[in-house]
Amino acid sequence: MWPRKGEAPLAQIAKDFGLSVTTLKRWIAIAERKESGTGPAAAESAEMRELKKRNRLLEQENEILRRAAAYLARDINPK
Repeated sequence: MWPRKGEAPLAQIAKDFGLSVTTLKRWIAIAERKESGTGPAAAESAEMRELKKRNRLLEQENEILRRAAAYLARDINPK
């Protein structure tokens, strides 16, 4: 984790960027959770994938119903 080997101390990095050490530590923790695939970001990402999958399925079903309605309407009102 940190301080990372061969890098400047967190206090120096925070000072260079005009941040508090606490803020920098929090940002590092968030980045590490994202890299490891754990924490709230990973759960939200999995949920987003499921929602996108569900959305695609609903769009396909809607298209099938739209085509079926057009087909049936054609038989009712021949031109």
